[in-house]
Amino acid sequence: MRYGGVPDYVTEELSSVEDLLKPEVEEKMIKVIQGIGPGAGITRFSLEMMKQYGLENAGYRFETGTQDACIAAFENAVKKKQWVVVPLWHPQFLHNTYKIRDLKDSKGLLGGKDKAVLLVRVKSLNTLFSEEEIKVLDNIKLSNAVVSHLDYLINRENKTAYQTAKEWLAINN
Repeated sequence: MRYGGVPDYVTEELSSVEDLLKPEVEEKMIKVIQGIGPGAGITRFSLEMMKQYGLENAGYRFETGTQDACIAAFENAVKKKQWVVVPLWHPQFLHNTYKIRDLKDSKGLLGGKDKAVLLVRVKSLNTLFSEEEIKVLDNIKLSNAVVSHLDYLINRENKTAYQTAKEWLAINN
């Protein structure tokens, strides 16, 4: 799922994208919205939101960058308890550490929800996996919360994808 979000300490006077235009909200906001790469879907959606909601006219600026820059901007603002909006998505490891409240998007510009699923070609299934392994794979139920946690283990605890998957499967199967 793609969305704009704010840290949970930001009051409900900012609950929608339109609220970013309220004078009492504007005076509290960091007006630079740090995004990720220019080709990313969240960036394209965010730039369109800037135009459609008139955020540029209110002095907001969207900057493309890297995922690391986006995360650092958000975490630095949170450390200082500053009001910041982050273009974010589910699943993503920040949700494992912070409570981030979605902003309502009345124009529906961010699109629908993303969904984590396991995929394998039927022709390859029996070649790659035993019957027992297929049963294990069949029982895996992923959610945004699960994938955010796995993402956290890889990105914040520096575990390998293999190590993370192996540990998760040991606990959850």
